[in-house]
Amino acid sequence: MAATEQLFNVRERKRFERHDIWERIAENGTISAAVMVFAAIAAVICANTDAYEAVHHFLETPLYVGLGNLTAGLTVELFVNDFLMAIFFLLVGIELKYEMTVGELKNPRQAMLPMLAAVGGVVVPACIYLIFNHAGARNGWAIPMATDIAFALGVLSLLGNRVPNGVRVFFSTLAIADDLISIAAIAIFYGQSPNPFWLGAAALVTCALVWLNKTQHYRLAPYSVLGLLLWFCMFKSGVHATLAGVILAFTIPAKCGVKLDSLTDWLGECLPLLDDRYDDEAHILGQHDFTVSTTKVERVMHRVTPPLIRMERLISTPVNFVILPIFAFVNAQVRLVGVDMSTLLTDPVTLGVYFGMLLGKPIGIFGMTFALVKLKISELPHNVNWHMIAGVGILGGIGFTMSILISGLAFPTAQFEVLAAKAAILAGSVTAAVLGMIYMSVICKHPAPKDE
Repeated sequence: MAATEQLFNVRERKRFERHDIWERIAENGTISAAVMVFAAIAAVICANTDAYEAVHHFLETPLYVGLGNLTAGLTVELFVNDFLMAIFFLLVGIELKYEMTVGELKNPRQAMLPMLAAVGGVVVPACIYLIFNHAGARNGWAIPMATDIAFALGVLSLLGNRVPNGVRVFFSTLAIADDLISIAAIAIFYGQSPNPFWLGAAALVTCALVWLNKTQHYRLAPYSVLGLLLWFCMFKSGVHATLAGVILAFTIPAKCGVKLDSLTDWLGECLPLLDDRYDDEAHILGQHDFTVSTTKVERVMHRVTPPLIRMERLISTPVNFVILPIFAFVNAQVRLVGVDMSTLLTDPVTLGVYFGMLLGKPIGIFGMTFALVKLKISELPHNVNWHMIAGVGILGGIGFTMSILISGLAFPTAQFEVLAAKAAILAGSVTAAVLGMIYMSVICKHPAPKDE
């Protein structure tokens, strides 16, 4: 604090303090999840009032993106689901790459239990859905299998230090593996028939991104430009365009452009030079040599942070507080006016999605974990018991963002099936959140012991 007081005046220090407060708010998963929930509630209310027609008309407004003759036509709703959600997938890809580089997915043996538990939490919900829809809307099998990582971890964070770190790590790794499976399902099962020309163009752009990475380009601008071009090519190709975000994330360098072991020595050489060139009696505008030297230091220090982290800092707040709430508002338009509720509640899609989320997730996650531990293939994390694994399974049924996205892809023209799926997703997510929160509150009554 003393160093900050020496560097800045009172007004600037207050600005820094406000910035720190905003950063803590932006990094709080509970707050961002709450904003998304409020947006979904607002959407449901709006969909069942007179405002629905105006909102629906706006979402169907045509947009055109591109340059010159290279244009793509889409509606506002499609822009949100295909373009803005590609930025969300970019953030998901960054998190996956981080975990695979230095996180829980770096150690295959440590990550194996939650990753295989995620497989169980995908297979069982899909099977339950197909039991209800074996003779009907089978294309929606992937809807109940996705866990909303932001929403679920936000609910878990409400319990504070009562939840052992092992549970958080297990659930985080499981949710990340769940995202990987969902991304693969979208890529393989929910794309259109690919256009060979645009698919080839997307491959060329991907090669250019890989080349940037291999030749150690550390500026974000070329990656961003090629990322936009990749999105356009994938949108035109018929492959779901949001996958461009994941591809872009895995090509952005995770290393910095500075030899960190020599950084301290270099700074030691620069500081005396800055001190010599600074004149405390002259205006800063007249100290050309000093400002040139400081600009050089700024450029080098900027490169200390890897481009992957810089991109994450750039998009994380807009994704959590702008893009996901917009997505929730656009896609949670569940209009029940004039709908036969008995038909909706008994529809196979509604039942398959709801029970797939509420029963399939805990059965799949707990069952796979139990089998792996009893077969001595793996063991439970430190300070984690079977009651907590069951709680993780219940919370795994929170499947908001990815489930809603898949429902639109599974039933692009079947409006009633989309309505049934979205209604079940909202009901299932809320039920899983409430039950999971109550259950975890009961079994985690006291602060968790510190990990050794």
